[in-house]
Amino acid sequence: MTRDEYGLALLRSCYGYDSFRGQQWSIISHTLDGGNSIVLMPTGGGKSLCYQIPGLMSEDGFAIVISPLLALMNDQINALQQNGIPALALNSEKTDAENRQTVELLMQGKVKLLYISPERLLSEIDRWSTSITDRICLFAVDEAHCISQWGHDFRPEYTQLGTLRQRFPHIPVMALTATADRITRDDIAQQLHIPDAKLFISSFDRPNISLNVVKGSTGKQKMRQIIQFISLHRGESGIIYCLRRKDTEKMAAELTRVGIKAEPFHAGMSVAMKQRIQRDFINDDLKVVCATVAFGMGIDKSNVRYVIHSNMPRNIESYYQEIGRAGRDGLPAEAVLFYNYGDVVTLQQFALQSGQVQVNMDKLKRMQQFAESDVCRRRMLLSYFNERFDHDCHNCDVCNNPPERFDGSRLAQMALSAIMRTGEQAGLFTVTDILRGWRKAEVIDKGYDRLKTFGVGRDLTTPEWNAYLLQMLQMGLFDIAYNENNHLKITSYGTEVLYGRQSIQLSRYQRHRFNMAQSTTTSTPLPLPTVALSSTTSRQMDRDLFEKLRDLRKAIATASNIAPYMVFSDKSLQAMATERPTTQAEFSLIYGVGDLKCQKYWRPFTAAIRDHLAKQ
Repeated sequence: MTRDEYGLALLRSCYGYDSFRGQQWSIISHTLDGGNSIVLMPTGGGKSLCYQIPGLMSEDGFAIVISPLLALMNDQINALQQNGIPALALNSEKTDAENRQTVELLMQGKVKLLYISPERLLSEIDRWSTSITDRICLFAVDEAHCISQWGHDFRPEYTQLGTLRQRFPHIPVMALTATADRITRDDIAQQLHIPDAKLFISSFDRPNISLNVVKGSTGKQKMRQIIQFISLHRGESGIIYCLRRKDTEKMAAELTRVGIKAEPFHAGMSVAMKQRIQRDFINDDLKVVCATVAFGMGIDKSNVRYVIHSNMPRNIESYYQEIGRAGRDGLPAEAVLFYNYGDVVTLQQFALQSGQVQVNMDKLKRMQQFAESDVCRRRMLLSYFNERFDHDCHNCDVCNNPPERFDGSRLAQMALSAIMRTGEQAGLFTVTDILRGWRKAEVIDKGYDRLKTFGVGRDLTTPEWNAYLLQMLQMGLFDIAYNENNHLKITSYGTEVLYGRQSIQLSRYQRHRFNMAQSTTTSTPLPLPTVALSSTTSRQMDRDLFEKLRDLRKAIATASNIAPYMVFSDKSLQAMATERPTTQAEFSLIYGVGDLKCQKYWRPFTAAIRDHLAKQ
């Protein structure tokens, strides 16, 4: 059997996949030949196979996977063990006896994949005998952006990993991440001492994720829209990202009040509480988590159907990584970003207080441009990662609802006049209150209710004015004086528009109405070029059967004390509900059904399918 044939045989028997995706096999072959590599691949793109397969193909060796989070290690190990793959971890959650047993199994050659944190590895490896170190076939550095000070999640302990290359020059190093710009990639190579590393960049496109931005919504209206969206996705798993800890608690409380079970998650909570919430979410016992960015990096859950950003993220790398937690199974998923001026002000302050002011300000500006864009969002997102995408995606809000342009000169003159009459001493929200004619305390205290422009724009709603003012800001009609309580200052261009010497075009505000997205229970998955559901079929998925199989999966997972997606992904269930296998041979051909899972599960699943067909 050739190396290529052996790799495909392992892929089929262990994972239930018929072919490698994209550059996976090229990366694996390069590693087997002893080459170093930097792998950029989107979340859900199949990075883990790139280092798992070399470990499995090594005759008497094993791969070391360096991972920053214990939760991520445990999830991946549980999933691998469900596939019959000998994977273990060395970490602080295990007892000394358990860790000693793992080292003993390493010595006996009974482990193919060892997961470990960077700190633990550097302290452990000196104590290992040569009978262990001589059999290391690969160092795989997962979440490698953590090693770079230019990355969005810098972790100082990662910087010591460069010593591995010096001590074990013959062992290939693979650095993997979902997001890294050019400066971060170069820094990763320098920190790990792998200047010769071959760069593998997969497409950053996740065509199954619908990209949507809701502009100008704040307060109660934003909350109503989020409730409406979740109601359309009832029974499906989702993450809501918030900027502050208190926001996660407020969001979860409000959702719970209207009958949507949700819990907050942030770094200020106890370890036990965070572990319980994460476990409930992974096990499908909790559908909605309201979280800061402390949540998600350690989640390997494949059936998250939506990610909502209640506030704008501070950079595109963070946004991309967070939306990538949706639709990892390749089925349709949605990303919704709520964008308003208040977030810009807060994030500007964060950037100004950071140690890398200019870099963070530039990254925030690109994030703001993405949120305000009137062109295909996927084109803009992929261009940030230097990927050419020369057509509209037809799966974002801009493509689905192209903006309508109109002469916005009169609206601009109203707004600029209000700014000028305050002596340029008001912020954006106060200007909106003046234009709308709202008699709020600040407006009355400062006498703004006596201005000629007070109430001149009351025929437009607050979200409309907020959205139009954001457009004017982006066009350069006025600036924000961040050092003067965020007051608006008219520019020379704004003066030209104010006095009628220039005209402007605005994009007409469209109230965002959420429609039921393609979901795992209502449609077949979007076509993906690399993976087919099964061998041959022209059938439609049986929705009722899918729900029965999902209930069966949950029961099996609960009895086995594992997450439901570790039994089978939603994609595999869809294939079963489409193909309707009733024999072991037919079941073995389903996407995601490897040899061990076929032996373990073919009887209960085919029995459920036969029972369903008999009742039709």
